[in-house]
Amino acid sequence: MTGESSTEPQAPCSEPGPSDAAPSSRQCVVLVHGFLAHSMMLAILAHRLRRQGYRAERWGYRNMCCSLLVHADRLAAELRTLDADPTIDALHLVTHSMGCIVARAALDRFRPRKLGRFVMLAPPNRGSFVATATANTLGRVFRPVVELSTAENSLVNSLPTPQGVEIGVIAAGRDALIAPDSTRPDAPHDYATVRCLHSSLLYRSDASELVAAFLRDGRFPVAPTPAGTSHRQEN
Repeated sequence: MTGESSTEPQAPCSEPGPSDAAPSSRQCVVLVHGFLAHSMMLAILAHRLRRQGYRAERWGYRNMCCSLLVHADRLAAELRTLDADPTIDALHLVTHSMGCIVARAALDRFRPRKLGRFVMLAPPNRGSFVATATANTLGRVFRPVVELSTAENSLVNSLPTPQGVEIGVIAAGRDALIAPDSTRPDAPHDYATVRCLHSSLLYRSDASELVAAFLRDGRFPVAPTPAGTSHRQEN
């Protein structure tokens, strides 16, 4: 099974691609990319997680014009398949940008029995100011732009945040798309910042170390932190 396919026929917005599965690992991490991105952008992070002993499944989508809820339905179906896999003991999520919101919506549709920890990288949990500014222009073509606006009634601000799951948020300190306060989910979470750009979180070794630490311990290390990072916990 690849990280971007299921036993069901692929929807038009599917993005087939390779899996990074480590067959001997019973800890599975599903990685989801963001808007106008590709699963190949997750390859480095997936490789580093494999070296930490995890099975890594890169899951992607191509259609940027349909609602993000379309992708959430597909991800929920994939999580259902993985949850039923007897070779998996725990099912974790590591998501970037809009992928965090797709995953939130997927968990609202199906919550895996084996659900482990949830790491969000640069998540627009309360919307993106860039999406708000471009909703009347780009939003006419790309529906997720409207759904990710900071408006109180936007989709992202209407979706429930999963409760009762350990959530770790890693913000990009030089993010030009999402304000720091907008990364905060409406649920208990641990929080860390890496001083880098929005998409750089996927490639930096200090960010991947933070991801691995949270998957292992359910919290980010307080001290010492990797160079270029800061840490603050919120419950």
